[in-house]
Amino acid sequence: LKAYVTIVIDAAFVVRDLKIISGEGGLFVAMPSKKRKDGSYRDIAHPLNQQTREILEERVLKAYLDFIKGGSGTPTS
Repeated sequence: LKAYVTIVIDAAFVVRDLKIISGEGGLFVAMPSKKRKDGSYRDIAHPLNQQTREILEERVLKAYLDFIKGGSGTPTS
């Protein structure tokens, strides 16, 4: 786990607790999830299609990388 992320969509909707994770293939964005009674996890917010997922991940990772390069402030995109 590299970071927790909060995104704001169109200054009208907030999604908290996305995670930036370093995996075998590099960094990726995990959607917020809730642990179920059986021990599995289920996303509680997520993109409905691959194109939206790619746009979201691209913007979140760009903001994160800009932030760690600059070292101060709150990343925004």
